[in-house]
Amino acid sequence: MGGDLRRGGLPGGPDTTAGTQPGAEPRPAGTPKIVGIVWGLLVLNTLGSAGAKTIIPLPRSLIQLVTMGALAAAFALALALNPRLRIRASAFVFLLTLLLVPSVLSSVHLTSGFGALFRCARLALFVGTLWLLSRWWDGSPTFVRHHIRMYFAVLGSVAAGAVVSPGAAMPELYGGRLVGALWPLTPPQIGQYAAVIIGLTVLLVLGRRADRAGAAVIIVPSLVLLTLTHTRTATLGLLIGLALAIGSLVLTSAAARRFFVWAVLCAAVAAVGFGSALRAWFLRGQSQEYLTSLTGRQKVWDALLAAPRTVAEQLFGVGLGDKSFGGLPIDNSWLAVYQEQGLTGVALVAAIIIVLGGVALLRPPSLPRACAIFLISYCAIASYTEAGLGDASPYLLHLAVAASLLAAPAAATPRATPEVPRLSTPEVPRRRIPRWARKSEVT
Repeated sequence: MGGDLRRGGLPGGPDTTAGTQPGAEPRPAGTPKIVGIVWGLLVLNTLGSAGAKTIIPLPRSLIQLVTMGALAAAFALALALNPRLRIRASAFVFLLTLLLVPSVLSSVHLTSGFGALFRCARLALFVGTLWLLSRWWDGSPTFVRHHIRMYFAVLGSVAAGAVVSPGAAMPELYGGRLVGALWPLTPPQIGQYAAVIIGLTVLLVLGRRADRAGAAVIIVPSLVLLTLTHTRTATLGLLIGLALAIGSLVLTSAAARRFFVWAVLCAAVAAVGFGSALRAWFLRGQSQEYLTSLTGRQKVWDALLAAPRTVAEQLFGVGLGDKSFGGLPIDNSWLAVYQEQGLTGVALVAAIIIVLGGVALLRPPSLPRACAIFLISYCAIASYTEAGLGDASPYLLHLAVAASLLAAPAAATPRATPEVPRLSTPEVPRRRIPRWARKSEVT
């Protein structure tokens, strides 16, 4: 099959054979390796500082120093890589830039404290780094590979923590679900990372951009970790997102058709043979009534919507906060944006999803389009029970990867061909013809 996931090269891929458009910005000679480091720093910044208790207690101030330092380093490296500020037009990053307006307008009132202004500065640095990296968005799966590598490294730390201290990695506080024992990560976070890299790796295999052995090294451990987290949102997002992404390839890819048929058969067998076990895993020991109320989220949502607000708060929110209301997590991206950035923020976030989804639907069937559809659909599904679309978060990084996949290929820079000097031929002296000979030729 094609290239290994652990290598950056894509034999025969769009990195080397992408088409050009008249008037497009010349494509850089290649994506520098430091871009992967910048992306890894952005991933580190979005891991957060709240979560389970770790084996070695880490002060929250230290974690915040590491995450914010990672963002500052990412911006500095991106600026060093792109000192001339060459950027590509991107509706996604432009809408994120506009999202800064209601964030700042609502945060300056300090309704959410000085932390709101700090979060605005963080979002501004985050968006600025994406602008600087947009120079290398050319529709190739380059950033998909960076995404998989970085989140697989995060999952590696989770697995290491589970091996070192199983009790700390699966505490009773979280109902025996897998958490981060070396870095404070919650079960939904781990489930999200595992689901995203599983889906992207499967698509790379179907697109012949990764060999099966290298893909199995990523998919199998990630699937085990996803199962141990008992995360329903991540599982549904993975299944529905993969179904939509593979469906976009069915008409043009025989491998996608075979995978789809086998997936349906395996799902049917699992539903018949393991139906009770799957139901028990899905319920997580909870009652049907508790599950219907979305594990208590509905009460927080009703209280948030019933809270009195001024006109300014309805339009621009109360400022960037910790995505909570009354001390309880909101766990809904749309309501969290409404709380912190108002109806203006909700409209901008909806525009981001609609624009990316519309562009993906208008693209011809291809592997980059399928990966983008998977990421967009996953974020849309997870937004119902997870917060993060209105602030620097892994969800915005997922959508940034989708935007890089949907970017039109840049025009290849023409190679300068050395001018070959012409070999000068010695002039042959003209032979003088006598006048009497010229007269004879005329006659």
